[in-house]
Amino acid sequence: TEYLYSMSFAVGLCEGEIDRVGRVWADGKPFDFSPHNVRIYKGAEDQLPDAAVEAIEGADAAPAFRGLAYIVFEDLPLKDFGNRIPQLSFEVEKSLRREDEDALENALTAITLIPGSGEFALGTTKVFRETGEGASVSENAHNNDGAADIVSSLDALTSAAPNLAAVSLVVSWFGTDLRAGACAIKPGVEVSEKETDPYEWRAGGVAREGAHVVSLNDGEPAYGGTPSDKSVVEAIAALKARGLEVMFHPFILMDVPAGNGLPDPYGGGEQAAYPWRGRITVGENDKTAAAASDIASLFGTAAPSDFSISGGEVVYSGPDEWSFRRFILHNAFLCVLAGGVERFLIGSELRGLTTARSSANEFPFVEALIALAVDVRAVLGEETKISYGADWSEYFGHQPGDGSGDVYFHLDPFWANSAVDFIGVDNYTPLADWRDGFAHL
Repeated sequence: TEYLYSMSFAVGLCEGEIDRVGRVWADGKPFDFSPHNVRIYKGAEDQLPDAAVEAIEGADAAPAFRGLAYIVFEDLPLKDFGNRIPQLSFEVEKSLRREDEDALENALTAITLIPGSGEFALGTTKVFRETGEGASVSENAHNNDGAADIVSSLDALTSAAPNLAAVSLVVSWFGTDLRAGACAIKPGVEVSEKETDPYEWRAGGVAREGAHVVSLNDGEPAYGGTPSDKSVVEAIAALKARGLEVMFHPFILMDVPAGNGLPDPYGGGEQAAYPWRGRITVGENDKTAAAASDIASLFGTAAPSDFSISGGEVVYSGPDEWSFRRFILHNAFLCVLAGGVERFLIGSELRGLTTARSSANEFPFVEALIALAVDVRAVLGEETKISYGADWSEYFGHQPGDGSGDVYFHLDPFWANSAVDFIGVDNYTPLADWRDGFAHL
């Protein structure tokens, strides 16, 4: 005969009102309580008695413990803890300055949601990877809330930043070469073979077998994969359900590993490993007609008419190319599938391309970017605000540094175009004036 024991009990945490309970440890080990019947009371002054306590003490005798944060475990199995209540530790989160309007968490109105990679990281549907016969592990649920990670994270975010109003949603594809004329921009996966449930990865119009496989760094994928189209749609829906405005930010991660052997447009033995996307360039073709040709190759010819929405997916039927236009237009249609977004960027921080010239004062990438903005406007409609996220070093103009003393306000035609709604700058300002050492104090 085998006896299995369980127990119902409550644990007081601290004075309320708290924001949330984060991690939990049982007997010193991380404890996922999401599979169990657990209820958290944050210590509000109007909280009601717990149902299990009422059932034992009686409806008129059960205390509500108002002002006290506590947690109730109902019928917790004790087998894994030696048939006893385990020693429990809790990570409790509480704003220290909730009533201070000037506090950082209260002043925060917009954030960027990164890293922009992870095959299912943005999905609100929990996805499991098959690891063997009858066994699986979670791809995107590693928390105590019993929900997908993005759901748990957004709950924590909106609790910590109660005045949050907008989120920049970053979604990455992968660039393959710093030479503009040779660079493909593709959705990528972490491994070439993976079985997942309840749905398989698909992005950019291709399934896993048709995607770019990211390189390895120290034996592990250098990046998380491109978020699946389905997960992106779910993320947009989750943000909008919380009353948050969405700025969609298509992002390029350069998957150029060490030992790539690719000719370096900057004169090195090979291209630098995992470079910044702002390093994509026309190289020695600058100020020649070949620069325009390189830019045209990178941009491609994919048009809005090459995309459609069918069966809850974005379908591509255009030229066989992995181009900048395909990258941006696919994501624009993905936003349409999700019900629209408030803002949309048609790229960011491509300094090496926006400053490339086909003659002394012609900037072919900027011209192509204007044409793309017009096409994206036709896809997203007039309600969506459209722009480009310029690097802080490129938004104001181009000074070639070639001894000519020239200054070109190369992005002005773009900023002034009727399809563009605002000047976008990726501006990395410090949050404090702290410097190394203590001499400045």
